Amino acid sequence: MQENIKAQIKAAMMAKEMDKLQVLRGISAAFTNELVAQGRPPQEPLSDDDCMKVIKRLAKQRKDSIEQFTSGGRPDLAESEQAELVIIEALLPAQMSEAEIEEKVKAKLAESPIDATKKGQFVGTMMRELGSNADGALVKSVIDRLVI
Repeated sequence: MQENIKAQIKAAMMAKEMDKLQVLRGISAAFTNELVAQGRPPQEPLSDDDCMKVIKRLAKQRKDSIEQFTSGGRPDLAESEQAELVIIEALLPAQMSEAEIEEKVKAKLAESPIDATKKGQFVGTMMRELGSNADGALVKSVIDRLVI
């Protein structure tokens, strides 16, 4: 994944896509920061799983910023963050739809029903089962709706 980002940086430079280049360089810097935070040398390669975690974190940061800028009356800044989010989300695997998540949650509930006090544990179980293909907030909202 890290090599893919480096290749995309080169391609963006050649194509003179400055917005994309800036975002990709930010991702590359976030990879380096993650390595340093783990106590590893910055030259070491980062595993694909760690790369995905970093990219997801960056996407979440952009979503939070968009929400704050929109509620703060700064649509110009929200637009900029939205453009960055589009580039970042292109690097993430396709996410499951709400209907697909609901189907999996219903199937799991049918095989082992839970009570409302165990919702948090069930969300964790479903996230482990669904992996990185599902948005945690969406999974939680589906479970909140189905478990009463």
